Amino acid sequence: MTITATDLTTLTGDYTLDTAHSRVGFLARHAMVTKVRGLFTELDGHIHIDGSDPARSSAEVTIQVASIDSQQPDRDKHLRSADFFDVENHPTITFKSTEAELLDEDTYRLTGDLTIRGVTRPVAIDLEFTGATNDPWGQFRIGFEGTVVVNRRDWGLGWNMPLDTGGLLVSEKITIELDIAAVRPVAAG
Repeated sequence: MTITATDLTTLTGDYTLDTAHSRVGFLARHAMVTKVRGLFTELDGHIHIDGSDPARSSAEVTIQVASIDSQQPDRDKHLRSADFFDVENHPTITFKSTEAELLDEDTYRLTGDLTIRGVTRPVAIDLEFTGATNDPWGQFRIGFEGTVVVNRRDWGLGWNMPLDTGGLLVSEKITIELDIAAVRPVAAG
């Protein structure tokens, strides 16, 4: 059975993030020559989809910043420091939606407040609906993926170093990458 985002009566409900099958990652340019990717391994959240009024759909996510993993321990230590995320004083990143819009049969735009280092700024993320199914464990599962580009300086992540050849060591523009799986229990029949 193929389900699209416009089959909202099928999708209506409350979902919990499936953290074992979701990914919140980031991509930054390093030394202007390569891309560095990383992710946060500890997150939780929930999604509500309202089939009768998609604008009343919502999402909230909390990320434990100390779980950052760029596959390089020294870089991760630096990212946790006051130069970047300042984990000691700001242990979480949060996103709380303020608006939801169905753009087409498979794309939602979720606008909300992204809080990093105690600074809250609005972001709009287009999320492509990737599918829905009943899984073998009795849960109804949905998926979304999307990206958004932000300027890290807008959240106080300003540390950088100039390069001899011009430019900066770490790009100011960061791509946030989302692969989201969420589940709701299947109603007993």
